[in-house]
Amino acid sequence: MTNEEVRERMNRFAPPTAAFLKTELLAVDQDAGTVRMAFTVGPELCNPNGSVQGGIVAAMLDDAAAYSAIVFSKRKIFVPTLEMKVSFFAAAKTGRLYADGRCVKFGRTIAFMEADLTDEDGKLLARLSTTSAPRDLPNPKLVERK
Repeated sequence: MTNEEVRERMNRFAPPTAAFLKTELLAVDQDAGTVRMAFTVGPELCNPNGSVQGGIVAAMLDDAAAYSAIVFSKRKIFVPTLEMKVSFFAAAKTGRLYADGRCVKFGRTIAFMEADLTDEDGKLLARLSTTSAPRDLPNPKLVERK
């Protein structure tokens, strides 16, 4: 499949969290193992201070990192997390946020990924580094989005 076909398919058939986070996969590069995603964030994902709750930021970055490994593998896999670290640099606010995920190393049993979250102005808000254990997923539980 071409990068565009993969992008379209992953937007159409997505995990349930994609609807919750209002995720849109904008770009895919299978050979480089990179993805660019957008999230539309409303006040329902914010803490009482008006910033996006840190766990939600981590979920966005986790998805971007996982998608990067999935597209790099060119197979139906899932990437259960073994460990993750998120560094927060600035508060994420409502609106459109962007995540760039990259698969740094994809081995036979372990994958290493990173992801950055930025706002509409390109300001770096948070960075994730994670290690996962890729596994084949013959029957993914995906939701068709129309």
